[in-house]
Amino acid sequence: MSVRRVPAPVLLPALAVGVALVAVLNVSTGALHVNGLDVLRTIAAHLGLGDAGDVPRAARTVVWEVRLPRTLLSLIVGAGLAMAGAALQGIYRNPLADPGIIGVSSGAALGAVAVIVLGFGALGSWSTPMAAFLGALAVSTLVYRLARRGARTEVVTLVLTGIALNAIVAATIGLLTTRADDQQLRSIVFWQLGSFASARWRYVGVAAAVVAVGLATLPLLARKLDLLALGEREARHLGVETERLRRLVIAVAALVVGGCVAVSGIVAFVGLVVPHLIRLVAGPRHQVLLVGSALGGAMLLGLADLGARVAAQPAELPLGVVTSGVGGVFFLWLLLSVRRAQGGWA
Repeated sequence: MSVRRVPAPVLLPALAVGVALVAVLNVSTGALHVNGLDVLRTIAAHLGLGDAGDVPRAARTVVWEVRLPRTLLSLIVGAGLAMAGAALQGIYRNPLADPGIIGVSSGAALGAVAVIVLGFGALGSWSTPMAAFLGALAVSTLVYRLARRGARTEVVTLVLTGIALNAIVAATIGLLTTRADDQQLRSIVFWQLGSFASARWRYVGVAAAVVAVGLATLPLLARKLDLLALGEREARHLGVETERLRRLVIAVAALVVGGCVAVSGIVAFVGLVVPHLIRLVAGPRHQVLLVGSALGGAMLLGLADLGARVAAQPAELPLGVVTSGVGGVFFLWLLLSVRRAQGGWA
């Protein structure tokens, strides 16, 4: 598929503007419409930068307590999942790697569900994010070990291993569900379908903290990921410690995905679709790909959450249903394209 390349100095600012527009649109749109100027004045007032006295009280409450944290959470989670997907695709050297497809998201969900059902709370509000991180890390490591053969990672083994582990994790979650009470069952459904309906400011803080770690770490590894794309042997000859690089990227990606899943549930295919689209328009350089994926993921998930809120008003569609419906079609197209490009899997 041939697409005209867009230079990074044009693409990244355009994506940033797109994220800002999506944010304002999300906060403005809903059962109670709030115009963009009132949104900005409400935010400025809460930050001590202005006065929103003539903005209706109901509008101020809806903007600051409901829509703004939800919007920020969707943008942060979208950025984290897409950036993690781009990094995983880099270390596995194929465009089919995705936190959901290879079981990382479901592993994070398993850790979170285990905390919900078993009642472990020694770390307070960090118990669920930490359990989600450990679950994501465990599944990531297992997939990596099983998909490796010699000095390379087999794409078919990677996808099939992820499918198998997703099934095992789903069965384990099912067993835990049999021990859950009604309140715990509602929480488990939240993890499985994905939603930002319960967004709170403290969840925004958790997601922002883990995604900030990814943003501070992964772009620094961009050059090594570029060298790894040349091949395992070539990267080692150029001084890249490939195994150490993979372990570091897996750990950071697991942290980011675990923290995101802890506050949003399973949101599939964002980490697959966005990096591939950015790669098509900006090329394979990871310095641009990682940052562009973060911005593109924020914009895409912000739009998906907006669609989930308004498509069936007054009801709300589960976010995971929206992303899986669109992402599943895209993944099927990508899978067939890769097979055609490689002349089959044999």
